[in-house]
Amino acid sequence: MTTSATWLKPIRDWFTYKSWTPLTFQEKTWEAHLAGRSGLIQVPTGSGKTYAATMGPIARMLQSTSETGIQLLYITPLRALSRDLAVAIEEPIQTMQWPLQVGIRNGDTRTADRNRQVKTPPQILITTPESLCVLLAGRHTEQLFKNLKTVILDEWHELLGSKRGTQTELAVSWLRQNNSKLQTWAISATIGNLATATRHAHGNNFGEDEPVIIAGGTSRSLEVTSILPDDIDGFPWGGHLGLRRYDELVGKLDPNISTLLFTNTRNQAERWFQCLRFACPEMEGLLALHHSALDRQEREAIEARVKSGELLWVVCTSSLDLGVDFQPVERVVQIGSPKNLARLLQRAGRSAHLPGGRSQMIFMPTNALELLELSAVRRGLSEGLVEERRPPLMPLDVLLQHLTTLACGPGFKPEELLKSVKNTATYEKIRDNDWHWCLKFLEEGGECLGAYERYRKLERDINERLVVKQKTIARLHRLNIGTITSNTAISVRFVRGSIIGHVEETFISQLKTKDIFFFAGRQLEFIRLRDMTAYVKASKRKSKTIPAWSGGQMALSDLLTHQLRNEVARASRNELDTPELKALEPLFHRQNELSTLPKADQLLIETCQTREGSHLYVYPFEGRFVHEGLGFLFATRFTRIEKGTITVSVNDYGFELLAPRGYPFEKLVNDEIDGLLCNEELEEDLEQALNLSELCKRRFRSIAKISGLVTQGFPGQNKSTGQLQISGSLLFDVFIRHEPNNRLLKQAHEEVLNEQLELPRLKEALNRMRKGEVIHASTPRPTPLAFPLLVERLGSRMSNESLLERIKRIQKEALKQEE
Repeated sequence: MTTSATWLKPIRDWFTYKSWTPLTFQEKTWEAHLAGRSGLIQVPTGSGKTYAATMGPIARMLQSTSETGIQLLYITPLRALSRDLAVAIEEPIQTMQWPLQVGIRNGDTRTADRNRQVKTPPQILITTPESLCVLLAGRHTEQLFKNLKTVILDEWHELLGSKRGTQTELAVSWLRQNNSKLQTWAISATIGNLATATRHAHGNNFGEDEPVIIAGGTSRSLEVTSILPDDIDGFPWGGHLGLRRYDELVGKLDPNISTLLFTNTRNQAERWFQCLRFACPEMEGLLALHHSALDRQEREAIEARVKSGELLWVVCTSSLDLGVDFQPVERVVQIGSPKNLARLLQRAGRSAHLPGGRSQMIFMPTNALELLELSAVRRGLSEGLVEERRPPLMPLDVLLQHLTTLACGPGFKPEELLKSVKNTATYEKIRDNDWHWCLKFLEEGGECLGAYERYRKLERDINERLVVKQKTIARLHRLNIGTITSNTAISVRFVRGSIIGHVEETFISQLKTKDIFFFAGRQLEFIRLRDMTAYVKASKRKSKTIPAWSGGQMALSDLLTHQLRNEVARASRNELDTPELKALEPLFHRQNELSTLPKADQLLIETCQTREGSHLYVYPFEGRFVHEGLGFLFATRFTRIEKGTITVSVNDYGFELLAPRGYPFEKLVNDEIDGLLCNEELEEDLEQALNLSELCKRRFRSIAKISGLVTQGFPGQNKSTGQLQISGSLLFDVFIRHEPNNRLLKQAHEEVLNEQLELPRLKEALNRMRKGEVIHASTPRPTPLAFPLLVERLGSRMSNESLLERIKRIQKEALKQEE
């Protein structure tokens, strides 16, 4: 018997006890791990990835049970996943009585448990990127991780595309520097750029043994059923379906089938929960609401009741997207477009969460054109397509935080740490002058903050290691570790009772005493705000006021926009081969009567005159964020040729420009289209169009938080959103005036262009449109494609009631003109 076979015997014994047979990809992963390899596992969700990744390290640990300290570090992006992972890993340990301990370390861990973990660390620790960095900022870091053998990066696709992934890269690279034989295994369910994901998980210094990529698992089928309206209005608009047709969704739901109903925002989840509670009173006690703004204890209670089968319907957001194991769940509902293929796959995987399971999903559109998106998603999935995740481009704010973290803990020698930093895929090309700028920024406060002691954080000790000597700075840094920045959260609490959850300060600031709002599935009366806590009491009075949270808007992925253009082209050829396209036939017919449907290599531009003024509608089908840049770019270039006031509105399909009556859009499009689609002086035109300086200032506030320039303060002394914004804005103005070459200013500028305005996609869109055919249609009135844009603009300046009345009048006028 080989060594690996001997070591794996306890693992196989447990599988036999469970009457399981190890899957091929699990066997391959175990063998690779025991051979000293690192790698990435990509298999469908619910296929057994956790046991594939953990059983190899556990088999090795069982051969040397005398070693102390953390030997397996399991990093997961969500706290909610930690509990499920601990249960899954502890089951074989307890059943087979293996002498191993499992611990959880995150923001919810009690202080006593944290202290115990430092004194007598478990062999297996499950944690989050933020909590790992808090450990790195501690005095016992080197002792804690001296026997670490393996790091597992769970849901790596979720971390990769954000600064949390960069934070994880840096932390793991430091651990790897202290143990050259450290093995790293990344786990991912859905990702399009495997090679990039693997490189960022494992860094550049892996020697001759390149990381292995293990794919496979049992294939899982997906059945998607759309709720198709009985009649498609030729003039669709956002919101004309969805809640207004809740009865159609209720008719598809089974009170006896466990179902997760996913929405894209917390505000939408609150509304749908309220709607279903009203429509299905018989589900009282069997229906629940789950999103990240609810109190942790309430979320945990809901998750436990879903697993036990006590709850049957749960309205939720991305808080339940990832690998939480809800085996009783048989069906998933997606309300509104998922906006990308990977998100739909991930959410569908919450149902039948077992190897070989068949996922069932019901799609509920919130407007007719979302059926077009789902048709594109359906075809993309059938072709095996999935989006790529793009890592951030060398963010120095994350690096500054990492350096301060290590200085609060073991300290570091700059020359040695630079090697570790360059071994990450994100910072492999960091220049020496950027590195020295970071050190000077933290040691001396840079060029213009040196007079302030709190910005001179790092000092050299007798061993020439950079450390944080001031306890106040170290404590404040540990409290502010993390790369997730959002508006200040206000706790919502009953006057006599428990915490319900949290909302943003901007929402609470708009409320007056005795105002009623709907939150966490309850009607609440606002009593007072004290010490960052909103005190409330239950109320029977009704209200339509529901909190909104920033950052909730999603745009179509670049992969889905490509698929969407192909779906529109199919419709132009009358190839209506999916249920969604067939349902949209009346809309396509009316669009063709008034204008046309563009082919994949065509750009459709429509102009028309109404009582409101001159309208220009452009349909690149590139997603909301790209259209925002294009819309303001076109407006700037038009007004450069012909003066006028132009209003811009956008959605995922195109953008509208509205000018005073008589503005010559039609003539300018025919004469100046090449100049409108030109890529030359693009950044200069965007800066003029969008007040780029103000956008950079907003982005800088987030960068200032991450880098440690601005902090929330100690518990009980938290700063308000306004105070943080003022601090960030003041620093921005100081750097602009006295240090215009500050690297963080440059980072803010690049992030605005590349992430907020999606400049690379915008350039590609302009190139594609310039090379293709431009079709200009002059129409008597707004077409079905234009109508949602018209409503988008009206909605930004009217109440819901007046908006509905106006829409109905416009629809009636349009239909009357066609008779």
